[in-house]
This record gives sequence, structure tokens and C-alpha cells, in this order.
Amino acid sequence: MRIDVIQGANLNLLGRREPAIYGAQTLEEIHSGLEDLGRQLSAGDEAVSLTFFQSNSEGALVDRVQACGEGVDAIIMNPGAYTHTSIALRDALLAVGLPAVEVHLSNPAARESFRHRSLIADVVRGSIVGLGAIGYQLALRALVAAHRARRAVEGPASPG
Repeated sequence: MRIDVIQGANLNLLGRREPAIYGAQTLEEIHSGLEDLGRQLSAGDEAVSLTFFQSNSEGALVDRVQACGEGVDAIIMNPGAYTHTSIALRDALLAVGLPAVEVHLSNPAARESFRHRSLIADVVRGSIVGLGAIGYQLALRALVAAHRARRAVEGPASPG
């Protein structure tokens, strides 16, 4: 199972950007923890493979989501501030049609009013907000469990 973890604007500054709001972990530490969990969740002949991408550019994020349409099973995404402004990211998620989970370290509903609306919340499988870095691990667990349940119902893929 391949999952893309897509990180939006300013998340490259985690660990030093407003740690009281976003926590003290760096993006690299969050990703390392996800890799460890991915190895733990790998079972039998089905490995959980993670790919990480971060950009401050909306267009690069859209391009990355679109690229997920080939060979990726699910997406974990924290669009950062683009959550509240990017119809393009919303449209890209709809276009690829993959299971996705939106993650936010803080709880946008408990912050400034302009952060209260997510333009992608209704096109993703779920949203995990306000739980800090563990939210990413919960998203990974949820996507792996859903993938395995879907495979159990559908059966193994036919060759060729």
C-alpha cells in the first residue's frame, strides 16, 4: 500500500513556528514517526510505503495530488493555509478520487474566524484536527485499516 503525505505552506517551519500552537516536533520528526508506524503496520506481503512532499506553492501541491492518481492508494494531507483558500486543491482531490484524510495540528475551529472553513473537508474521508502530531499517525492507521477492509471485501486483484 502506497500513501502520499502531502504538506502545505509553512509546515517546513514546524518546530520553530509558533510551537505553542503547532508543537515542538519538526516536519522531519513527524515523517520519521510515520515511517516507523508504516513499518509496524506492514503485514505479510503488503508493505505500507510512504512518500513525503512539502511545498509552500499551491500549484506544486495541486501537481502532487494529481500525480497521486497513478500508483498511490491514499493521501494524508495538511494543506496548511490553503485549506481555507484553495478550490484548486479541492478539485485535484476530487479528480484523483483517492481516499484522503485531512490533518491539522491545531484546531482551526478554535482559532481565527477565517480558519473555520475547510474547502476540502467534504471531499476527504475524514479530518483529524487539534490533536497535534499524533493526528498524522491516526490518519495513517485509518487509511491502512480502510484499505485492508476494502481488499478483504473485493478479494485479491486479478493478474494482468
